[in-house]
Amino acid sequence: MRRKHRDIVHVGRDGWLFLIGGTNGVLTQYRLTLGRWWRLRAWTKLVEARTAKARELGIRYLHTLVPEKLSVYDDRTDDLHFDPRRSPARDLARRLRDNPAFVDLLGPMRAGRDGPVPLYYRTDTHWNYDGCLLAYRVLLHACGAVPPADIGERIRFETTRIRDLGEKLPNPPEETASHAAIDRDAKRVYAGPLVTAYEDAGRAGDLHVGAHVRYRNETPGADPRTVILFGDSYAHFAPIMLTGLLAETFREVHFVWSSSIDWAYVASVKPDLLLFEMAERFLTRVPDDTFDVEAYQKAVMPSDLRDHT
Repeated sequence: MRRKHRDIVHVGRDGWLFLIGGTNGVLTQYRLTLGRWWRLRAWTKLVEARTAKARELGIRYLHTLVPEKLSVYDDRTDDLHFDPRRSPARDLARRLRDNPAFVDLLGPMRAGRDGPVPLYYRTDTHWNYDGCLLAYRVLLHACGAVPPADIGERIRFETTRIRDLGEKLPNPPEETASHAAIDRDAKRVYAGPLVTAYEDAGRAGDLHVGAHVRYRNETPGADPRTVILFGDSYAHFAPIMLTGLLAETFREVHFVWSSSIDWAYVASVKPDLLLFEMAERFLTRVPDDTFDVEAYQKAVMPSDLRDHT
């Protein structure tokens, strides 16, 4: 069946929902086109350039992609016709196979997809807590770090709500999912003006690019290194996903929501590790790494929130 470009959500087996359209044209990214070839070539050069620049600053750079649910759970898509072997993340991993800065999550997540618990929400684009925990362990191994002994045993709780793919259907389904209370040892010691303004206004869920926070972990067992993480909603500025797990592990963690690196900020902090995380579907846009988080926050502050800064 040939799908129309406007189709956004595919309903797979057993109520599994998949993003296939949207502004990034997710399903079309699995087609071998000249545009895709050029974009992945540009990303390869960007990762190599970032690795070299970080090395010049005495910093280790690690780059990872969060696989699309299509790339991991293709076995649950039912009648959707695409080839998961053409995943952009898989192709980029091949191009960077000799670059130790690239951390592949697709292989481990596909290997774990039939485990006792799912790694993604059934009705959401995002990985769930267990998927994030798996990716976190892979990243820590690449960093040469050891997770806290009890990180997988934190108190669990459940939430039930309509999630981002479910809300696009005529009869939105609710999904119950298990989370963990991650934040125990780390404390947020800084929140940028955008985070403060949105939180004070009760609109934290509306904030994306430009969110900037810093966590500090003074426990004796924390890895003594400082980390800067440039990421997106799979990491998040709240201590609920990858940022929270890293904050429980390292002495200091800075998070900036951006796909473009602010090198001036990196140079000012001088972290031991510079991490980059991004969803696979955003490979359609290659950043220029001219981001200035401080200037951006001032430029995009909504007028109705300026009184909260």
